[in-house]
Amino acid sequence: MATSSTYCTHRDLEDIFPNVNDYDSKEAIYGWAVVSGSKYSAHGSGLVTQLFADGESLGPAQSAHTDLNVEGEWFYNSTDDVCYYYSANNPADKLMEAGEVFATLMTRVMKNASRYFDSRVDSTLPRDQWKDKEGNYDYLIVRTVALISVAFLMKSHDPMNPMLDKFEEEYNLNLGLLNGGQAKLSHQNTSDSSKGIIREVGTISGGIRPVDTRGSWGGTYDLIKVKIIVGGITGTATYSVWVKDSDKLGVNEGTQVVTAETINGDYQSLAGGLQIRFAGSAKDSTATADDEWEIEVFGRGEMVDNPVVRSVKMTRAYNPNRYR
Repeated sequence: MATSSTYCTHRDLEDIFPNVNDYDSKEAIYGWAVVSGSKYSAHGSGLVTQLFADGESLGPAQSAHTDLNVEGEWFYNSTDDVCYYYSANNPADKLMEAGEVFATLMTRVMKNASRYFDSRVDSTLPRDQWKDKEGNYDYLIVRTVALISVAFLMKSHDPMNPMLDKFEEEYNLNLGLLNGGQAKLSHQNTSDSSKGIIREVGTISGGIRPVDTRGSWGGTYDLIKVKIIVGGITGTATYSVWVKDSDKLGVNEGTQVVTAETINGDYQSLAGGLQIRFAGSAKDSTATADDEWEIEVFGRGEMVDNPVVRSVKMTRAYNPNRYR
């Protein structure tokens, strides 16, 4: 069965809050007494799902305290709230702690934060968030879930910490931006998607590059390829363009629609109802052969996922006291 995704990592939490590793859930257990021989017990220990001795996990619990006969074995009786431990050395001389392996704790908290995020965003976003073409979640999602995770850890460990408000303030702001359509994610088709989104492919070394497009894309989705063929200044350099065919997208050189057209600095042919304009920072800027860009386009008739203008439901009500 498929499982829901976790949108951030332990590293992401440390990037936001370097002291996150201080928020360990372990609590010391005191009051150990001899039961018999090398078996000890601590009454009123509280829930023990994992026992640690001097920071070392003692592994899974045994099935009953009568099974304890090997160094380091333990058992927790939840009915009587008693923790049992078998050792040749008195546990009073060790740091005995109940808690959870920190990596397991972090995994659980980040998973809960991810599901909390899903429950807080509205229907404009998918039920389970999508990754981009590089296999990553949008950073706004990663950061927001990491903030929620830190807040969850802090609430359980230090709920009066004044920093908690800052984390909650930022993640609530991010959730508001996402729900209000003021933040856009990589998978969303925005109102300007048919104009094209220009991205560099690899390292661009030339000083002339695409700076604008105009018009709207008349086809369906594509990644158009734009490549400098001959380097040089405006009036000398040339570019070519590829769009998709029946087998592959433009970036994979499906069908060539512009062949070595000279760059003149004005709007020039691109494809599918779009034009492109190249420019440099100076009049003697030069383009470099093999510099390449992709232009992601969506059809102008496709549904907009993240509209610039959102509708607001309004009502008119009679209030007899309004002018009194």
